[in-house]
This record gives sequence, structure tokens and C-alpha cells, in this order.
Amino acid sequence: MIVKFDNETVWLSLNQLADLFGRDKSVISRHISNIYKEGELSKKSTVAKNATVQKEAGRKVKRIIEHYNLDVIISVGYRVNSKLGTQFRIWATQRLKDHLIKGYSINQKRLEQLQQTLRIIEKVVRMKIFP
Repeated sequence: MIVKFDNETVWLSLNQLADLFGRDKSVISRHISNIYKEGELSKKSTVAKNATVQKEAGRKVKRIIEHYNLDVIISVGYRVNSKLGTQFRIWATQRLKDHLIKGYSINQKRLEQLQQTLRIIEKVVRMKIFP
């Protein structure tokens, strides 16, 4: 799945949301409609329309595809009833809990990369390559 990152958020299409949560597009679409209808989120600030070219019946067709930002992804994740939805809620709730209790969140992969970089710098300093 190719995920678009822009304007400090993640953007997914309806198809990608359906794949992410293991549900039919119509189910995800209904949740999104309810999110906007109930005033949980504003469509204006959470939807981006992007042109894409796709093959249909052997020809290339240009389509405008709506992409939904992280706010929508989280809202759908807390509404959808599926195994993947449950796994998402467990993951998201743990991140929120960690952030509230510790006051911060840790990106484990980036922390490991930083630690590796620091070890390399330490080795270079020990070798006294630089005056």
C-alpha cells in the first residue's frame, strides 16, 4: 500500500481504508458519511481530491480520487467492526495511553536508528580521526 504523506498528515483513499480495516468500501463510506453528518469532523479540512490515472477496460482513464487524512482514519478505526479494526483500536489506544501517562510517544524504529548513529559517532571519536 502506497501511503501519501503531505501537510504533516497521512492520506488514504477509500480503497486503502477498506484494505486497512478489512471491510467493504460501502461500509467504510457509510462510516465516513456518519462522521461528517454527526459533525465529528469537517469534510473541508479532512478531504483532499487528487487526480489519478488508472486502467479501465484496457484504456487509461483520469479520475479524481478523494483521500482522507489521519483524523478520518482514526475516526473510522474507532467505528469499524472488524478484526483489523480491533487491532487498530488496541494499537491506537496504547499509543494514546503512553502519550498521556509518559507525556510523550516514542517511535521505536527512529530511536534505534538514532542509537545506531550515536554508536558510529562514538567509534569515530575513539579512533581520533578528527583533530
